[in-house]
Amino acid sequence: MINDNIHLGSNFDDFLEEEGLLDESTAIAIKRVLAWQISEAMKVQKISKTEMASKMHTSRASLNRLLDESDTSLTLTTLARAATALGKKINICLA
Repeated sequence: MINDNIHLGSNFDDFLEEEGLLDESTAIAIKRVLAWQISEAMKVQKISKTEMASKMHTSRASLNRLLDESDTSLTLTTLARAATALGKKINICLA
């Protein structure tokens, strides 16, 4: 019996790339992880959004954009400010 499924043996990344969605979905996934990590660190350290924004020398609206999982317009400067405010370091690598 021959299987006519053209996607058999392919993976989800292959599918997303074929559909032109791989870069966008990767960016959203990374942003969700970063937003979650920042939010969790804030909870552990009992830092409010107002206090966090102050530590980052930014507005509360800017912090809300940073914590918005679907807003992928994150700059490295903003990420660095958040990490510093939380006493953390950024580790970025291409794989």
